Amino acid sequence: MSSSQTKPGTPLRSTGRADGSSVGQSFQPVFEGEVEPVREQPGEFQALPMIEEKEFTQGFGETLDQTLNIDSWSDGSDLSSIFDRAEQEIGDALAQEKASAPHIRNVLFPLIASREHAPPGAGVFQATRKQLEQTQILTLFNGGVEACDGTCAVHDTLPLTITQIGVCLVSYLGQQGAWAHRLFRKDLRIRGQNAVEEALELLQRRQVRAGVDQSSPRDQLTELGRRGIMSYAERAILLTKSNAPWRMGHGQPAPYELVTGSGSMDFLRRSLDMLSELILDRRRFVFIPSAPGERLLLTIGQALHPFEFAIVETTERRMDQILHKGHLRGEHRTRAESFTRDAGPKILVGVYRTFSECPPQVFYAHADHAQEAGLIAMADSMLQPQRAFPTLIDLADTVCSSLFGVEGFNSSIQAAYTMHGHPLRFLGERDSRG
Repeated sequence: MSSSQTKPGTPLRSTGRADGSSVGQSFQPVFEGEVEPVREQPGEFQALPMIEEKEFTQGFGETLDQTLNIDSWSDGSDLSSIFDRAEQEIGDALAQEKASAPHIRNVLFPLIASREHAPPGAGVFQATRKQLEQTQILTLFNGGVEACDGTCAVHDTLPLTITQIGVCLVSYLGQQGAWAHRLFRKDLRIRGQNAVEEALELLQRRQVRAGVDQSSPRDQLTELGRRGIMSYAERAILLTKSNAPWRMGHGQPAPYELVTGSGSMDFLRRSLDMLSELILDRRRFVFIPSAPGERLLLTIGQALHPFEFAIVETTERRMDQILHKGHLRGEHRTRAESFTRDAGPKILVGVYRTFSECPPQVFYAHADHAQEAGLIAMADSMLQPQRAFPTLIDLADTVCSSLFGVEGFNSSIQAAYTMHGHPLRFLGERDSRG
């Protein structure tokens, strides 16, 4: 039974074979029964337009005037008091977090499944060690999952910016693939017509760019090269180069730079076509970000017990926010809105916990296979008790860094400058430090 057909409070079937067939296991819901629904989904907090003095004092435990009184700052001579204060504050924070967990479980967990607009299949579920071990054997270790990760190295100087994008695809069968591409950006490619006009055009182009080796929202071409193309390549390789039933990615399925086109409408069209096929047609995927941005999801995760996972909501709200903050107009906005209506309700957001002493992890999956995706993510994270993060993604990152890492990239570029007689002329200050 797919999650789209499952009612909250009923057992959920898991998929544990490389070909996607059922292995006949079921998850037991942590909470059953009806709870009075609430009108707002968890996480829909409105940011304050300004920081009031009272809010600052509540957050930091001191007034803003006290903070800005430089005479009250430590001069570094009494390190023991600094360490003692940090130890006390950490202890208090941990105690508060531990004390709040039972209340979160008793109050918030039942609302995940019963609140208004909760997606089908939402709730908190308990997996067993046997289920996770079978998933490792029947799905992970026999090549049923392939993971993809990429790396981006940039050499930015005044005459030339070189961007190297590398992406690797790996599985536990030892199979791997690697793809790389380099972009060479010049502010002006000389046409040999009017030297004065070309010089003025060069000045104008450099005026609107960010500083050397810096990023800026106005320098959209740089952002497209650095982030957008790598995000596209990772997902396109999962879609077109992987032969495994399950695809595992790093980050989220439909990131900001793809949904907005990173300033390029041609790139937006290509991105939405590719994402539609990956999300709506392929469906068996799981994405895990390294740095999830929503503290409410992590708070739910910290209240989970080991081997529990929660399926919380869809990405429709998040994707709508991306469109509202973006600058798409006309047919391009219409196209993005259509994609959001189709894909947003199909991408579910969950959080899982494998070990009590490790942080929880957020995951994204298709609504038809969210429980199976959570099980796969947990089973792969079990292999790293010290990190509790999917090992396949780490493996892809390691391979990618060894092949296309910054150190080798910078060495080859610097050798080229040396060969042309300019080993130091465009070397950045940080690069020349001893």
